[in-house]
Amino acid sequence: MSTTKVKRGSPRWAAAKLALLSLVIAGTGNLSGCGQVTYDWPDRPAPEPPPPPPVDPPVAGSPGTAIDKIDLLLAIDNSGSMADKQAVLALAVPDLVESLVNPRCIHSTDKARSVAVGSPNDACPADFRREFEPIRDIHVGIISSSLGGHGASSCPASASASNMDMAHLLARADERSGANDIPTYLDKGFLAWDPDQKLAGEPGAPDAEDGEADLDIDSDADANDTSLIGQLTQMVKGTGQAGCGFEAQLESVYRFLVDPEPYATIELQGDIAVPTGLDEDILRQRREFLRPSSLLAILLLSDENDCSIREEGRNYLVAETRGSFRLWRPRSECAIDPGDRCCRSCSQNQDGCPVDPTCIGPDGELAKLSPEDDPVNARCWDQKRRFGFDFLYPIARYRRAFTEAQIENRQGELVPNPIFSDLDPGDGDADIRDPGRVFFAGIVGVPWQDIARQNAEGQPDLLRGLDARGEPVGGFKNADELSAPLLDGALDGAISSTWELILGDPARFQPPRDPFMIESMAPRAGSNPITGDAIVPPHEAGWNSLNGREYTVPQGSTREGDLQFACIFPLFEPKDCGGTAEGCDCREAADVANDSPLCQPAAGNDPADPQPRTATQVNAKAYPGLRELELIRELGPQGIVGSVCPRQLDNDGAADFGYRPAIGAIVDRLKPALGAEPAP
Repeated sequence: MSTTKVKRGSPRWAAAKLALLSLVIAGTGNLSGCGQVTYDWPDRPAPEPPPPPPVDPPVAGSPGTAIDKIDLLLAIDNSGSMADKQAVLALAVPDLVESLVNPRCIHSTDKARSVAVGSPNDACPADFRREFEPIRDIHVGIISSSLGGHGASSCPASASASNMDMAHLLARADERSGANDIPTYLDKGFLAWDPDQKLAGEPGAPDAEDGEADLDIDSDADANDTSLIGQLTQMVKGTGQAGCGFEAQLESVYRFLVDPEPYATIELQGDIAVPTGLDEDILRQRREFLRPSSLLAILLLSDENDCSIREEGRNYLVAETRGSFRLWRPRSECAIDPGDRCCRSCSQNQDGCPVDPTCIGPDGELAKLSPEDDPVNARCWDQKRRFGFDFLYPIARYRRAFTEAQIENRQGELVPNPIFSDLDPGDGDADIRDPGRVFFAGIVGVPWQDIARQNAEGQPDLLRGLDARGEPVGGFKNADELSAPLLDGALDGAISSTWELILGDPARFQPPRDPFMIESMAPRAGSNPITGDAIVPPHEAGWNSLNGREYTVPQGSTREGDLQFACIFPLFEPKDCGGTAEGCDCREAADVANDSPLCQPAAGNDPADPQPRTATQVNAKAYPGLRELELIRELGPQGIVGSVCPRQLDNDGAADFGYRPAIGAIVDRLKPALGAEPAP
């Protein structure tokens, strides 16, 4: 092998130095070993990745088989600032449970007329019948969004037990507890609705091994002293907000329900993260919770975008917080077009791309990002543009998990999908669900105005919004309505669908048409195409109905690298963020530079009457939940979207209270699968 001397300081020298540094910093040339082809520099070019396998679309549930059981999984974000949203969800629990176990009675000829009866065992009045048969067998479990640091030093269990919930079922009253202390069905970690007291084998005879027969008030109908709604409400609130800030909302669901080989630990072998062992607890809990013939409903609650980091290779570096570690700069192509084939991290193999001098720092080493460009708290958004590399699992992973009979294991081999398998052949339940019995609902960061049905005047209206038939039913849009053309040339011009409004086109790096849904640390500009609300710049007078206004993201503080909000809503009660209060957003409020719309006085930013912010928080926040929305869109009719920012919090029975519209959207979507007749 001949050698050629390269003059120091020449372009060829820079290219050679960059190649060598890539080998030192990035090993095989990739930041990740997750499903990507690795190669050495510069002997051969990187081959094109294989195309993804074809995906079968979701299909309708089996029409000839009645659904008599539901497995309901609540996936609740437990990072900071989530307690206020969990409190709202806890108030929505009765609506969700009662809608399933005690459906309303509808008139036999006028389906618009309905009445409620006291219990699932009560008969409907004359000329009325149940909308669908009461569900008498329900499993309800809760998992959190915390999977630790994925191999990084962040989110250790020593700082908080909630940092590493690892998708195990939660039933705890104390968010910092490592053990469940709320009673569950046979101590399995989930609740079991069993009004017929049949789970122990003899229907009608209460037994200690039967499930829960009391809906909201304890009675002698079962052998315990609890109730389904009471227990579930405690469990929701007990999820807490002391979990990991790198929220793996989607991967936690995947780990609990789908992953054929959930790892026990992640080991660093050199600088490579390697999942090792098998989490037998997850496999046992999944087998006990998930029945093959049930309707599976997943309800995700989060106020942030998903950050499901790939759990192998060097992807963990995006969660590394030790010392002053910062990620490497991206190549200059990324700022222009993240889809460019040369948009890569400067630490990756540069084969086939021109020399990028910005990849070499003043010290002659690979250039790294500054603290201003790479704040630790903002590592999980717009990664390809900002870092040249996407450290997260692709959304296709989760779409396939909810729609396909086979999925890949750690070795890339196709194996049976647990969701569409019989995990316990000895239990006598052998009817395998199809994708039409799997539903995924997200109560996530999106202004409620963007996804609400609109009234006859074209205004978002959760009470009188018109459905596709022109009926004033209110609520959130269903899958067909979300995909329908929007605006028809009004305001900012025609928009192809609500999805273009709130999500844009992630595959082409096209942002949402609603500027409130664009992820950004810097203040944004523009107006909401639905309401006309304009974004209000920081330090200027004014207020809008979606996120109040933009604010100046602090540097060198607990909120360093924060993003602008998609929406905000008033807290039930003001919260003092002084002292050691957790989950507060107004810790720096005494600083006159703080102009956050979350802090008191919230709506005042009048230069003629300046009022410095206090350490009192009066509003709650949500960031754009783009990855969750992308999954919901790809699931079509099996996906359901609701806003984590409620319309109002005056609980007077109104249909637009709290998360009632989101729960209504979920139940409406489940009704056909449960046997309800379509509306006339």
